Amino acid sequence: MGSLDVERKTRGLAATDPSGILSPYTYTLRSTGPEDVFVKVICCGICHTDIHQVKNHLGMSNYPMVPGHEVVGEVVEVGSGVTKFTAGDIVGVGCIVGCCGNCQPCKSEIEQYCNKKIWSYNDVYTDGKPTQGGFADAMVVNQNFMVKIPDGMEAEQAAPLLCAGVTVYSPLNHFGLKKSGLRGGILGLGGVGHMGVKIAKAMGHHVTVISSSMKKKEEALDHLGADDYLVSSDSTRMQELVDSLDYIIDTIPVFHPLVPYLSLLKVDGKLILMGVINTPLEFITPLVMLGRKSITGSFVGSMKETEEMLEFCKEKGITSTIEVVKMDYINTALERLEKNDVRYRFVVDVAGSKLDH
Repeated sequence: MGSLDVERKTRGLAATDPSGILSPYTYTLRSTGPEDVFVKVICCGICHTDIHQVKNHLGMSNYPMVPGHEVVGEVVEVGSGVTKFTAGDIVGVGCIVGCCGNCQPCKSEIEQYCNKKIWSYNDVYTDGKPTQGGFADAMVVNQNFMVKIPDGMEAEQAAPLLCAGVTVYSPLNHFGLKKSGLRGGILGLGGVGHMGVKIAKAMGHHVTVISSSMKKKEEALDHLGADDYLVSSDSTRMQELVDSLDYIIDTIPVFHPLVPYLSLLKVDGKLILMGVINTPLEFITPLVMLGRKSITGSFVGSMKETEEMLEFCKEKGITSTIEVVKMDYINTALERLEKNDVRYRFVVDVAGSKLDH
């Protein structure tokens, strides 16, 4: 095997312009150091954020871009200063691969809120080289931004937990909502939403799925185990559930009104925003003031929370509902995801795919 202190080439699928179409791309991995780990990618989940990034929806995309931030891989080699991992370990890499280490969020072990955090892709590492994601044969990652996948957890099942899973777990943990007996709402039943149902149910919550149509009712109740299903356009049922929920996890990634959902919250209830939306949302202040309600947000989770979440999912037997695809299907998968045509997370079998150039 080669030395970790040399650059290596790898192959992946990259977007080269805002069309978002991914095509084969060979590039050099960033320089490695004593605390770095060389990882062979096994699989990688597809998140809605990948669409925002490859299509430059947020106006911050740099090309060529290899997306993918729900990465599970096998450790091939470790640097001389690596103490957390050894060759053969199955590990996970999420949205963040670096931070400053000195600010208050970093010192408080919530490094995902560091203003100098380094994204897994579409960013620049400390050596000036662009970061690239998990739709590729290999990655080089600092040991502090990887987690071990628990023994017995399948790689394909673990991948969505590294973003969708911890994105739900983190606010429930932070806002003191892990205790049993609470009543929660999950707004939107996609990749994050379906994990929200499973994790909240495992915490002992009464869970209501809130959707714009009836088409996912059977799925929500019979397959995911939700307790109730609410169609937002059903004014009678919306009125029945006024002041009934302790929290709502809002996963919708497009513009939508907040007023109908704020009315569902109890006094001190929380509307937790998780969808990435680049247009302003609106609400009327009395709905917040008269119930001392909160509109807040949460972004993925810390490395510590990711480890906790993986152990929680292992203990509770929580799995993600996935559709496994090969690398040559990624562009179709992105199109389907944009139409919400997936149940409920695509996971790309990277190791089992061939990248022909």
